[in-house]
Amino acid sequence: MNWVGLLTIFFLSTIKFMFAPLSALPFKLTFWETYLACVAGGIFGAAIFYFSAGYFMERAVQKRAKLRKEALESGIEIPRKKVFTKTNKIVVKIKHTLGIYGTAMWVPFFLSIPIGSIITAKFYRHDKRTFPIIILGMFVNGLATTGIVYLIF
Repeated sequence: MNWVGLLTIFFLSTIKFMFAPLSALPFKLTFWETYLACVAGGIFGAAIFYFSAGYFMERAVQKRAKLRKEALESGIEIPRKKVFTKTNKIVVKIKHTLGIYGTAMWVPFFLSIPIGSIITAKFYRHDKRTFPIIILGMFVNGLATTGIVYLIF
Protein backbone atom coordinates (compact mmCIF):
# COMPACT_ATOMS: atom_id res chain seq x y z
CA MET A 1 0.00 0.00 0.00
CA ASN A 2 1.27 3.45 -0.95
CA TRP A 3 0.66 5.51 2.19
CA VAL A 4 2.12 8.70 0.73
CA GLY A 5 -0.27 8.45 -2.21
CA LEU A 6 -3.26 7.68 0.00
CA LEU A 7 -2.53 10.58 2.35
CA THR A 8 -1.97 12.92 -0.59
CA ILE A 9 -5.31 11.99 -2.12
CA PHE A 10 -7.01 12.20 1.28
CA PHE A 11 -5.78 15.71 2.05
CA LEU A 12 -6.34 16.96 -1.49
CA SER A 13 -9.92 15.68 -1.27
CA THR A 14 -10.54 17.71 1.88
CA ILE A 15 -10.12 20.87 -0.20
CA LYS A 16 -10.82 20.15 -3.87
CA PHE A 17 -12.72 16.92 -4.27
CA MET A 18 -13.35 17.03 -8.02
CA PHE A 19 -9.71 16.80 -9.11
CA ALA A 20 -8.33 14.50 -6.41
CA PRO A 21 -8.68 11.24 -8.40
CA LEU A 22 -6.50 12.67 -11.17
CA SER A 23 -3.63 13.08 -8.76
CA ALA A 24 -3.78 9.39 -7.85
CA LEU A 25 -2.48 8.27 -11.23
CA PRO A 26 1.24 8.97 -10.55
CA PHE A 27 1.01 7.00 -7.30
CA LYS A 28 -0.28 3.87 -9.11
CA LEU A 29 -3.16 3.41 -6.68
CA THR A 30 -5.97 1.00 -7.46
CA PHE A 31 -9.49 2.21 -8.20
CA TRP A 32 -10.78 1.28 -4.75
CA GLU A 33 -7.81 2.82 -2.92
CA THR A 34 -8.35 6.07 -4.80
CA TYR A 35 -12.11 6.00 -4.33
CA LEU A 36 -11.96 5.34 -0.58
CA ALA A 37 -9.21 7.92 0.00
CA CYS A 38 -11.19 10.54 -1.95
CA VAL A 39 -14.45 9.83 -0.15
CA ALA A 40 -12.81 9.71 3.28
CA GLY A 41 -11.00 13.00 2.65
CA GLY A 42 -14.13 14.64 1.28
CA ILE A 43 -16.24 13.56 4.25
CA PHE A 44 -13.54 14.68 6.69
CA GLY A 45 -13.23 18.12 5.06
CA ALA A 46 -16.99 18.54 4.77
CA ALA A 47 -17.46 17.65 8.46
CA ILE A 48 -14.85 20.17 9.57
CA PHE A 49 -16.21 23.02 7.48
CA TYR A 50 -19.91 22.18 7.81
CA PHE A 51 -19.88 21.98 11.61
CA SER A 52 -17.58 24.99 12.02
CA ALA A 53 -19.52 27.16 9.54
CA GLY A 54 -21.53 28.75 12.35
CA TYR A 55 -18.29 29.84 14.00
CA PHE A 56 -16.94 31.34 10.77
CA MET A 57 -20.18 33.19 10.04
CA GLU A 58 -20.44 34.56 13.60
CA ARG A 59 -16.80 35.62 13.53
CA ALA A 60 -17.34 37.51 10.27
CA VAL A 61 -20.35 39.34 11.74
CA GLN A 62 -18.39 40.29 14.86
CA LYS A 63 -15.43 41.48 12.81
CA ARG A 64 -17.65 43.70 10.62
CA ALA A 65 -19.39 45.11 13.70
CA LYS A 66 -16.05 45.87 15.37
CA LEU A 67 -14.69 47.61 12.26
CA ARG A 68 -17.89 49.64 11.91
CA LYS A 69 -17.78 50.66 15.57
CA GLU A 70 -14.11 51.71 15.36
CA ALA A 71 -14.79 53.70 12.19
CA LEU A 72 -17.76 55.49 13.75
CA GLU A 73 -15.73 56.32 16.88
CA SER A 74 -12.99 57.84 14.74
CA GLY A 75 -15.55 59.82 12.75
CA ILE A 76 -15.31 57.87 9.51
CA GLU A 77 -18.62 56.99 7.88
CA ILE A 78 -18.56 53.53 6.30
CA PRO A 79 -21.13 53.02 3.57
CA ARG A 80 -23.45 50.08 4.12
CA LYS A 81 -22.61 46.92 2.26
CA LYS A 82 -25.01 46.11 -0.56
CA VAL A 83 -27.34 43.24 0.29
CA PHE A 84 -28.65 42.47 -3.18
CA THR A 85 -25.41 41.92 -5.04
CA LYS A 86 -25.15 39.93 -8.23
CA THR A 87 -23.32 37.11 -6.42
CA ASN A 88 -25.97 36.92 -3.69
CA LYS A 89 -28.72 36.76 -6.29
CA ILE A 90 -26.93 33.89 -8.07
CA VAL A 91 -26.45 31.97 -4.80
CA VAL A 92 -30.12 32.37 -3.84
CA LYS A 93 -31.21 31.34 -7.34
CA ILE A 94 -29.07 28.19 -7.06
CA LYS A 95 -30.60 27.48 -3.65
CA HIS A 96 -34.14 27.80 -4.96
CA THR A 97 -33.43 25.90 -8.17
CA LEU A 98 -31.53 22.95 -6.70
CA GLY A 99 -33.14 22.70 -3.28
CA ILE A 100 -31.56 20.92 -0.35
CA TYR A 101 -30.54 17.82 -2.31
CA GLY A 102 -28.88 19.63 -5.18
CA THR A 103 -27.19 22.17 -2.95
CA ALA A 104 -25.87 19.62 -0.45
CA MET A 105 -24.71 17.15 -3.12
CA TRP A 106 -23.36 19.39 -5.87
CA VAL A 107 -22.19 22.72 -4.43
CA PRO A 108 -19.31 21.18 -2.39
CA PHE A 109 -18.36 19.15 -5.46
CA PHE A 110 -18.26 21.96 -8.00
CA LEU A 111 -16.98 24.85 -5.88
CA SER A 112 -14.79 23.27 -3.22
CA ILE A 113 -15.37 21.36 -0.03
CA PRO A 114 -14.81 24.34 2.32
CA ILE A 115 -16.87 26.90 0.39
CA GLY A 116 -19.60 24.45 -0.57
CA SER A 117 -19.97 23.11 2.97
CA ILE A 118 -20.16 26.59 4.46
CA ILE A 119 -22.75 27.72 1.88
CA THR A 120 -24.81 24.58 2.47
CA ALA A 121 -24.60 25.06 6.24
CA LYS A 122 -25.62 28.70 5.89
CA PHE A 123 -28.82 27.75 4.10
CA TYR A 124 -29.69 24.36 5.62
CA ARG A 125 -27.86 23.91 8.95
CA HIS A 126 -31.14 23.46 10.85
CA ASP A 127 -32.31 20.61 8.63
CA LYS A 128 -31.10 17.24 9.97
CA ARG A 129 -30.95 15.76 6.47
CA THR A 130 -28.26 18.13 5.25
CA PHE A 131 -25.03 16.47 6.39
CA PRO A 132 -26.13 12.93 5.45
CA ILE A 133 -26.97 14.29 1.98
CA ILE A 134 -23.47 15.79 1.77
CA ILE A 135 -22.03 12.38 2.67
CA LEU A 136 -24.20 10.70 0.04
CA GLY A 137 -22.95 13.28 -2.46
CA MET A 138 -19.34 12.40 -1.61
CA PHE A 139 -19.99 8.71 -2.31
CA VAL A 140 -21.82 9.38 -5.59
CA ASN A 141 -19.45 12.07 -6.86
CA GLY A 142 -16.40 10.08 -5.77
CA LEU A 143 -17.61 7.05 -7.70
CA ALA A 144 -18.30 9.16 -10.79
CA THR A 145 -15.02 11.08 -10.82
CA THR A 146 -12.84 8.12 -9.90
CA GLY A 147 -14.63 5.98 -12.47
CA ILE A 148 -14.13 8.57 -15.21
CA VAL A 149 -10.45 8.99 -14.36
CA TYR A 150 -9.80 5.22 -14.35
CA LEU A 151 -11.77 4.65 -17.56
CA ILE A 152 -10.02 7.42 -19.49
CA PHE A 153 -6.50 7.00 -18.14
